[in-house]
Amino acid sequence: MFGLEKPAGQQKPGRRGGGFPNMASVGDFNVLSSSIPATKVELSVSCRNLLDRDTFSKSDPICVLYTQAIGNKEWREFGRTEVIDNTLNPDFVRKFIMDYFFEERENLRFDFYDVDSKSPNLSKHDFLGQMFCTLGEIVGSQGSRLEKSIVGIPGKKCGTVIVTAEELGCCRDSVLMQFCANKLDKKDFFGKSDPFLVFHRSNEDGSFTICHKTEVVKNTLNPVWQAFKISVRALCNGDYDRTIKVEVYDWDRDGSHDFIGEFTTSYRELSRGQSQFNVYEVINPKKKGKKKKYVNSGTVTLLSFLIETEVSFLDYIKGGTQINFTVAIDFTASNGNPSQPTSLHYMNPYQLNAYGMALKAVGEIIQDYDSDKMFPALGFGARLPPDGRVSHEFALNGNPQNPYCHGIDGVMEAYYRSLKSVQLYGPTNFAPVINHVARYAASVKDGSQYFVLLIITDGVISDMAQTKESIVNASKLPMSIIIVGVGPAEFDAMEELDGDVVRISSRGKFAERDIVQFVPFRDYIDRSGNHVLSMARLAKDVLAEIPEQFLSYMRVRGIKPSPAPPPYTPPIHVLQTQI
Repeated sequence: MFGLEKPAGQQKPGRRGGGFPNMASVGDFNVLSSSIPATKVELSVSCRNLLDRDTFSKSDPICVLYTQAIGNKEWREFGRTEVIDNTLNPDFVRKFIMDYFFEERENLRFDFYDVDSKSPNLSKHDFLGQMFCTLGEIVGSQGSRLEKSIVGIPGKKCGTVIVTAEELGCCRDSVLMQFCANKLDKKDFFGKSDPFLVFHRSNEDGSFTICHKTEVVKNTLNPVWQAFKISVRALCNGDYDRTIKVEVYDWDRDGSHDFIGEFTTSYRELSRGQSQFNVYEVINPKKKGKKKKYVNSGTVTLLSFLIETEVSFLDYIKGGTQINFTVAIDFTASNGNPSQPTSLHYMNPYQLNAYGMALKAVGEIIQDYDSDKMFPALGFGARLPPDGRVSHEFALNGNPQNPYCHGIDGVMEAYYRSLKSVQLYGPTNFAPVINHVARYAASVKDGSQYFVLLIITDGVISDMAQTKESIVNASKLPMSIIIVGVGPAEFDAMEELDGDVVRISSRGKFAERDIVQFVPFRDYIDRSGNHVLSMARLAKDVLAEIPEQFLSYMRVRGIKPSPAPPPYTPPIHVLQTQI
């Protein structure tokens, strides 16, 4: 049948490669910074009231999904559903399985055709229309169910498409495992060995990425390692038959750990639990090649295997949690006169300035998770008309009672209008805008809303002590803060606010959790001048931590996701017309 040759889902290789170039890096391995693939979602497609292109019967529809590469306008075919004969209201059975990244804008296009022959060439079939959206738009809709009009044929009503996203179960599973070993090779001259295990996930291209390292058990050839927990995504990217390579090393203080041997397994094998199938011979290929009588370098045994299903970021989004996005823009004089091309606020008619790029990059992704698309937009560090008073918390749209702008385009418009009416001044104070958002976040602690504040600034912060205090207080609230530094300034103080190295504190009180992410925009500027790529890279880095920060708040507060609304059932009259 036409369309069946195409796979309905290709996998993107894991991102942020965390290869394993030499043994010294084993000791430095940090689980949090290793490459963990995105979760996967399954998209189901239904249509209602499609165009009828057949004379004697109804259309025979198929759906073709296209995706767009980042920084590139080209659409690529991702997959096709089956053809359903003689209906204008198809519920396609074949699903599209896609990698989902909160921090990326994944543009999608659904094209519909009436299939007239077995030719796989789409130009040989009647076009029924198309629908454009982002994956975030589907996931962020109520119940992760997006209903949109089909367009593309002038003057015709082309019907509607319903796309539903379901997170794949394996992506939210974690595994608690424990291993021991027996009769490992003795590597130390004066003692026994100090063994530890290193687990690697295999990638699409045949390479391996380190995904877990056990602790070192000192001076034994028969170690029992502590049980450890790892997500199924990190272990095998949700592919139960993918190779998992386990290496056994003898720890050395100087980092030149001695290789004892290795074995391979898979999630499916491990899931059998403790049994004769999960006793593995540790093989050292060099020894095996040299010694005829070589049997093995010991054995490793799986002692226990327990699957735990955890609630995910998408469970909360599907249950109706809204992400509220607020923007705060730096209007201090150090940005330079906005009418001069050297100013960071210069309004070039042909391209966005750094403020506009940062705002659009982050905002266009987050807006998919906010149903009303109304965003408060604030400015700080300017003198306001008519009296020239200095404000560190003013509404960009000029309405302090209602600082909301419609969509990211509305925020951009208000930003450009403010530049014409206010006078850039100073100093650079963050605390007022952080406290502004914190007041709203403090009033909604039931998990129904989460607040993200984007501060875009050029400079050296003036109210460091107050800002730290504001952040420590905000760390107890459902909010995250993103700071993007634009321009050439030194941003040392921002690194301190980020708190990745040392947890931020104020008056002896430490932040309850890490809620600040700082990045300098200059690190993301694409050398070839491709601004779309610069913006995608920036968004990816500043938003990557948001789902984990969000989950850490919900976990600490013991807030469970609300149940998703019941699945969609078409109205009775639609069902009757199908029959």
